[in-house]
Amino acid sequence: MNGVNAPAGVEFHDVTVAYGRRPVLWNVDLAIPGASLFGIIGPNGAGKSTLLKAALGLVPLAGGEVRILGAELDEVRPRVGYVPQRESVDWDFPVNVTDVVLMGTYGSLGWLRRPGRAERALAESCLERVGLAEVADRQIGRLSGGQQQRVFLARALAQRADVYFLDEPMAGVDARSQERIFRVLADIRAEGKLVVVVHHDLRTATEWFDRVALVDMRLVATGPTADVLTPENLRRTYSGRHEVLDEIGRAVEEGRRTP
Repeated sequence: MNGVNAPAGVEFHDVTVAYGRRPVLWNVDLAIPGASLFGIIGPNGAGKSTLLKAALGLVPLAGGEVRILGAELDEVRPRVGYVPQRESVDWDFPVNVTDVVLMGTYGSLGWLRRPGRAERALAESCLERVGLAEVADRQIGRLSGGQQQRVFLARALAQRADVYFLDEPMAGVDARSQERIFRVLADIRAEGKLVVVVHHDLRTATEWFDRVALVDMRLVATGPTADVLTPENLRRTYSGRHEVLDEIGRAVEEGRRTP
């Protein structure tokens, strides 16, 4: 699969994050290769989203460091795109779809320039890419959950980043939108970009991700998807959560049987 021998795009070295006195991540060492579609998987409360936020400088580190494309975040920030969880967005804000996508161009424009014809053409092409050109003038809050996620993916595409972080982009999204999003992410990977996705569905993980990391406060396992999503690794990751283990096992087996 793509990305197996690629140099690291994101590196976590002994990363520890705590909220107050409660540790959320503990001594995570993880190298994510470039030009890959990479999934971060684990139970609720395992620190998956916190790992992304640590890479993006959105939460302080209690220890360790993160390097992106071999550098500190501030050196490469324009090359990093981010799609947050839907719950973190104010969907009542009076802005239309095109305006949201144009926000992805602000980093290259600087403070004094406003988006012009070239930026609007780019926004239009990004909306076409995610299948939403027909809702370009609609207020963002009037879209379905799946459409909203695709708009924010279009915003990240407009940034023309080299590394993309997506936090639970499939949460609350219908199957059709999931398929569309994953196909766009696969296309981004094929262009030589790195896509890192916090994800919860083991069935689609086996279908789409080149490599994954299983996380439960610590790094449990990482590597090619088929090698990592084994019954033993899943038991280690979801220990104490017996009610979901059988369901997870079935999902993995079904995913492996899917051509």
